[in-house]
Amino acid sequence: MTKELRKALVLLSGGLDSTVCAVLACREFGAENVLALTLYYGQKHAREIEAARLVANELGIGEQLTEQLPEIFKGGGSTLIDPDRPNPRLTYEELSRTEGISPTYVPFRNANFLSVATALALVKGADTIFFGAHAGDARNWAYPDCTPEFNGAMANAIYVGSYMKVRLATPLQWLTKKEVVALGVKLGAPFALTWSCYDGGEKACGECSTCVERLRAFAGNELEDPLEYERRNGE
Repeated sequence: MTKELRKALVLLSGGLDSTVCAVLACREFGAENVLALTLYYGQKHAREIEAARLVANELGIGEQLTEQLPEIFKGGGSTLIDPDRPNPRLTYEELSRTEGISPTYVPFRNANFLSVATALALVKGADTIFFGAHAGDARNWAYPDCTPEFNGAMANAIYVGSYMKVRLATPLQWLTKKEVVALGVKLGAPFALTWSCYDGGEKACGECSTCVERLRAFAGNELEDPLEYERRNGE
């Protein structure tokens, strides 16, 4: 009896977390049976999209998909999209202690990402979606669409709404960024090809929230981040 071929779809942003998810998917399904989905949603720069392409090529992923969402997030106030609002120079801990919504929060972005991913998974015959939410993003509900509560609700919606054909995998949701880096190093993830910085310069800024968190995660593992930085203030 021939074993049924299984395929996975990875939401690949080009950052650390989604890259580790891509490696996990390739190990479980075989790289030739993995689809990488990268979404342009109106962000200020496309560096992360290029990083996702490089990561997918390095891993030998079978198919790469790049889709553009309509401008539904424009005017939502996120510093990742609004050209007149600079990205914060605060650590994730400092952001989590501030009142109100994180300035980098994009309204209900991940629900939209996962909806597109589910539709494409059904069209392409993938039965599992890998999503790289981790514990740091969920801490103090900094990003509510990264929390275990959100992940569980979306997993149920995806499974029911796909005629029970597609499941959501969130293998990093209980891991800190430091633990994600440790796992990625163990798996041989191509971190040198990734991009995390909120800015789109020639080098990563080293000062925005995600740069600082990334630098601290590598330093916490007594490793040097292979990415080039303008400055390394997070260490």
